[in-house]
Amino acid sequence: MKDFEDMDFNDILDDGFSLVTEEISLDDLHETEVNHDQVLFPILPVRNMVMFPKVVIPITAGRKNSIKLLEEAQQNGEYIGIISQRKPTEESPEIKDLYETGTYAKIIKIIKLPEGNITAITKGFGRFKTKKYVQSEPYYKAEILKLKEVNPRDKDQFAAVIENIKDLAQKIIELDPGIPNAANFAIKNINGNEDLLNFICVNANFNPAKKQSLLEEKNLLKRAEKCYEMMHDDFRILELRSQIHQKTSKDLDKQQREYFLNQQIRTIQEELGGGPESDVEELLDKAKKIKWNEEADAHFKKEIHRLQRQNPNSPDYNVQRNYLDFFTDLPWESYSKDIFDIPKAQRVLDKAHFGLEEIKKRILEHMAVLKLKNNMKSPILCLVGPPGVGKTSLGKSVADALGRQYVRVSLGGLHDESEIRGHRKTYIGAMAGRILQSIKKCGTSNPVIVLDEIDKLGQGIHGDPGSALLEVLDPEQNKAFYDNFLEMGYDLSKVMFIATANSLSTIQRPLLDRMEIIEIAGYTLEEKVEIAKRHLIKKQQEENGLTAKSFKLGNNELKHIIEAHTSESGVRGLEKQIAKIARWVALQTAMEKEYEPRISLDKTDEILGVPRPKSISEITGVPGVVTGLAWTQVGGDILFIESILSEGKGNLTMTGNLGTVMKESATIALEYIKAKHDELGISAEDIQKKNIHIHVPEGATPKDGPSAGIAMLTSMVSSFKNKKVKPHLAMTGEITLRGKVLPVGGIKEKLLAATRAGIREIILCDANRKDVEEIRKDYLKSLKVHYVNRMGEVIDLAIEK
Repeated sequence: MKDFEDMDFNDILDDGFSLVTEEISLDDLHETEVNHDQVLFPILPVRNMVMFPKVVIPITAGRKNSIKLLEEAQQNGEYIGIISQRKPTEESPEIKDLYETGTYAKIIKIIKLPEGNITAITKGFGRFKTKKYVQSEPYYKAEILKLKEVNPRDKDQFAAVIENIKDLAQKIIELDPGIPNAANFAIKNINGNEDLLNFICVNANFNPAKKQSLLEEKNLLKRAEKCYEMMHDDFRILELRSQIHQKTSKDLDKQQREYFLNQQIRTIQEELGGGPESDVEELLDKAKKIKWNEEADAHFKKEIHRLQRQNPNSPDYNVQRNYLDFFTDLPWESYSKDIFDIPKAQRVLDKAHFGLEEIKKRILEHMAVLKLKNNMKSPILCLVGPPGVGKTSLGKSVADALGRQYVRVSLGGLHDESEIRGHRKTYIGAMAGRILQSIKKCGTSNPVIVLDEIDKLGQGIHGDPGSALLEVLDPEQNKAFYDNFLEMGYDLSKVMFIATANSLSTIQRPLLDRMEIIEIAGYTLEEKVEIAKRHLIKKQQEENGLTAKSFKLGNNELKHIIEAHTSESGVRGLEKQIAKIARWVALQTAMEKEYEPRISLDKTDEILGVPRPKSISEITGVPGVVTGLAWTQVGGDILFIESILSEGKGNLTMTGNLGTVMKESATIALEYIKAKHDELGISAEDIQKKNIHIHVPEGATPKDGPSAGIAMLTSMVSSFKNKKVKPHLAMTGEITLRGKVLPVGGIKEKLLAATRAGIREIILCDANRKDVEEIRKDYLKSLKVHYVNRMGEVIDLAIEK
């Protein structure tokens, strides 16, 4: 709609005033007669302007219905009602889009413009209020109620306010370069106070809503006071702009010129919705939606005030803005709702992981307590076990069972304390630690965070990250975890931390004390078969583009793969072997070759290669060879201890990259034999004239620990007596000079390793009986365990008669 564009002093003087003086006679201008018999008034909607009584103003009309209204009203000598639109953008305004109060006016002259529009010179006569609309096409007509102006009782006060308005208008004209000096002439030549007030109201730089409020004010004194107040606000803005302009225009050297341009850019950004003001507004809007405590709220307000005081072009501004962005992105007191359906959680855990009963039981216990108490500190669990047993993936299953968000933080090789605690925000490129970044990523303050490989934390020149974790993993301290970047405490007590490790030996003792240790041993043969059937085969079929019918592996084939092609506590090696079979099937399918989907034992060996020997009887079938049991970071394992006699002077030599403890165990064993040779049936002459050499194969692998004591002694006795050790028998334990057998650790891992190696009998210290009883019976169904207290019992059990 082109009824009226933004009208200011320049418009009215350049367009209206010139039209009035050049095209209209003085008789037209001074026409005051009103047609009192007119009942219905054509209503002309206008936008971006408000018409006032006793003011002559041009109105440009572009719409057909508006042109028709103006032409017919002039032809009939009718008065028209001029009413402003509430929304200037509305092209076809409805009755609800129009204000109720307007000004009825007389059309003095119509001037036709070249582009088809017309300009009507109108003069307002009085205010009115619409009573009822009686016509909508081709233009609106309505019955109106004429409103009277309330003249002020105190004429002197009214005159004084008008004088102030007149003076202020002249000052505004002087400050605003966009207003021509002719405006001064127009103001000085208007005699009546009411006429001057209405002229100012029409042409002042107020928005249409403010002008409408002035029009609706019936008391002339109040209208004048309101107008003066609005003009005063405009004058202050103009004065400030003028001062800034004067400052920036003085001595424009290079630095001042850049500053001036930055000021202009800032103004443009503010106009476009950017810049520092919009930054603050955006942050405040984000803060309204965040649920946090009073301390966080007070800290945020303090930091937002600091941002407002900073120059947006300074580096510190971006640092502060990034800090507040991170501060408002944290979830604070936003928590996901826990699922208390314990049977369902048990099904989720059982579906994702076969076995691992201990950890499943612990998670269900935690859920049960949480359900009853509805508020508790989350436990900090540490899953310890060999690689490939599902420690890391178990964290995802726990998160699914609890209905929480899941995030994994890898700590392997971490050597900078700032990775945990964050950097101070004064540093360039500063950021929060991984813990709070993970919280931000999750969007909740109670996720499940898996701290993977906590035993492989490093220690560098930038601090000790293991010590920094002490606060994170302490249920009594992490309620107010202090991050250097955040600069205030954050509550981590609702976070469920699950740490994973292969060994406890490298974890700091204070850190170990803060966690609940759950040891996960390797899988038995039967468990590996089930895991392969339920998970690994399906996974490899999907990853290699195969269907469920592409190939099948039976129990016997899976057992053969586990026994003959893998030797591990977990199932990673098994998965690799199944992946080899899947790739072979994919190749046959792609080459369109026929093959049997049921993979046989022979076909398995053909695909995977030569199987390793299943039995160790050939290795231990000579005197002096004993099977020992060892614990490693990747689970349990077997090792062979060999000894051989040679002519000499009773010297003892050792090879195999042995540690100090193992060398001492060998020395103790030999001294025990020398002291008890009669009981053992060994001649003193053999001990004095024979050198004995002990070797532990795989000499490149370092070996140490006390658990090979009884195996070394048995190996020496076997060599001296030239009698073989029973096949399929292994042993572990420490010895003393008096021949007493002492307990050792890692029993569960060692026994599972013995099962994988085909061992049938085990010799242990009687004090390790409790460790064996904690292991599930079905794990040890193929093992016979002998408990001993003295070395004599070991010799009787191990050496063949």
